[in-house]
Amino acid sequence: MSVSAVGFDLDYTLAVPTRDRETILSEAAAAAGAPPLSREAYLRAHQNNLTRETRAPIFESLLAEHDSTVDAEAVATAYRERITDAVVPVDGVEAMLVGLRTTYRVGLLTNGPVVAQEDKLTKLGWHDYFDTALVTGSLPAGKPDVRSFEALLDGLDTPPEETVYIGDSVHHDIAGAHDAGLIPVQVVGPDCDDPDPRAIAHIPRESLPTKLPELLADL
Repeated sequence: MSVSAVGFDLDYTLAVPTRDRETILSEAAAAAGAPPLSREAYLRAHQNNLTRETRAPIFESLLAEHDSTVDAEAVATAYRERITDAVVPVDGVEAMLVGLRTTYRVGLLTNGPVVAQEDKLTKLGWHDYFDTALVTGSLPAGKPDVRSFEALLDGLDTPPEETVYIGDSVHHDIAGAHDAGLIPVQVVGPDCDDPDPRAIAHIPRESLPTKLPELLADL
């Protein structure tokens, strides 16, 4: 097996929030004058809005369930600002990304609205860390749809069998990459999904900066 490119998920793979997202959602709703919103309902609405510019359609759906007249864009902005402020890189991943680019093409494919995910990348200062960085909000489909992974391959200009994809979600990352013909590697940890057999390896998130380069060198 010859590997020429590496693709990454963003949230809970390369970067994590310093505060619980359920708490952040509660704070954002309260700040915008919205009723309490559940994390479970948010995730369902998020999955149905992976190709949007902002999170406003997500919150429009949630607020409609409560018959609330609060401005969805105001809730989306409050949530985005708090999430962006809380996101931090996993220790060591920046040096890892720099090192990987000396040998491989390196890409990012992250689910979510464009503004929200671009704000995270700007806050992290990561726009120059990737050969291609794709947010599904600007694509025809989000992960796990094969089309999103095909867009990543187009950006990397590599075939799927030479491209490793690393992520934490079994449904979005591992299943999606596997079905698209990429080589899946799963990030695992206390807030991640259980290990999935479709991944060729399972790496604890805190060990990713040291274990992933070793794995890639052995493929």
